[in-house]
Amino acid sequence: MAVLELTDLPRGAPLFGLDLGEKTMGVAASDGLWMIASPVETIAKTKFTDDANHLFKLMKDRGAEGLVIGLPVNMDGSEGPRAQSARAFARNVLRVRDLPIAFWDERLSSAAVNRMMIDEMDLTRARRGQIVDKLAAAYILQGALDRLRTAAS
Repeated sequence: MAVLELTDLPRGAPLFGLDLGEKTMGVAASDGLWMIASPVETIAKTKFTDDANHLFKLMKDRGAEGLVIGLPVNMDGSEGPRAQSARAFARNVLRVRDLPIAFWDERLSSAAVNRMMIDEMDLTRARRGQIVDKLAAAYILQGALDRLRTAAS
């Protein structure tokens, strides 16, 4: 399988959303109807094989059959090293497992999540650091789900 357009993801099963950082990977999951994205966990990155196996186990436990990976596009729409790293991660996943994968523009997702954690949740900096990645993954996945619902109507 190759990287797909968002609207080509197979329906009927939950999706997982990923926010890929240098040291961690935020993970979120949708429900089977693609209505709600919920944070799952933050995986501390080690070796790709170990990280991928951990991700695949989480996906299996929730019956997820596709991935939406946040693509960190620059504000001008160009792709820098972080976007290329996200694309490389997707290629590596596809070498190990035949999964439907789509990208979602994640511009400003971490900023939006941080603002929410400060303004609405009043979390300390330390607590924000513990949960920002999985909340960013949920934010990314929710944006993709909202787009999919708009495309279907």
